Amino acid sequence: MRFDLLRAMNAERRARRACVLVTDLATGAQRLVGADDLAADPLAEALDRQLRMGKSASIEHDGGHYFLTVQAPPARLVVIGAVHVSQALADIARMVDFDTIIVDPRTAFATDERFPRTRVVAEWPDEALPAIGLDRYTAFVALTHDPKIDDPGLHQALSAQCFYIGALGSKKTHARRVERLAAAGFSQDAIARIHAPIGLDIGAVTPQEIAVSIIGEILLSLRKKPLRAEKAA
Repeated sequence: MRFDLLRAMNAERRARRACVLVTDLATGAQRLVGADDLAADPLAEALDRQLRMGKSASIEHDGGHYFLTVQAPPARLVVIGAVHVSQALADIARMVDFDTIIVDPRTAFATDERFPRTRVVAEWPDEALPAIGLDRYTAFVALTHDPKIDDPGLHQALSAQCFYIGALGSKKTHARRVERLAAAGFSQDAIARIHAPIGLDIGAVTPQEIAVSIIGEILLSLRKKPLRAEKAA
């Protein structure tokens, strides 16, 4: 690999930006394609697919053979609210290799004792999130039911490129949330990015079941694989 390509890949890694090194197996020619440049690349569809899967692969395209070396940041989960669902969510997220951060200004809830293996930030979201840095490899979940805590986090998530945004609450609760966000200046298209009610519709009742439904929906958004029912339709 050329030194300039290696240096560029390292820079992308430090910035938590995804990229793909494309190697023409016939000629050895290489080029680095950043996530923002995918659409303009001749291999755009294959590059997007492998980035979402987070896997390198050999492909064929128009009679050519290429190796795609994928460099994707580790997926991250930022949770607003140190609640019971968050405790189960942190455990399940760890099993699927998500870096998880719990943000909650309520110090009685946001403790290391309640989240022994998870980073906990006992600050208001508008203070904590700029330092954390939301990006396109971040899933954002708001779980407190308290607009004073959830809404500032949602404002920042909607302004970022998070691949998933979800918020706990009933349809009636979300309707009021939509009104507040619209009043704050967010467009209907932006607000529509929020998954609410949150999680896959599996009839979840307990905190653990709700956590499973949320992780399932997050993984579906990350990998962009249609459900079997959607394929049949």
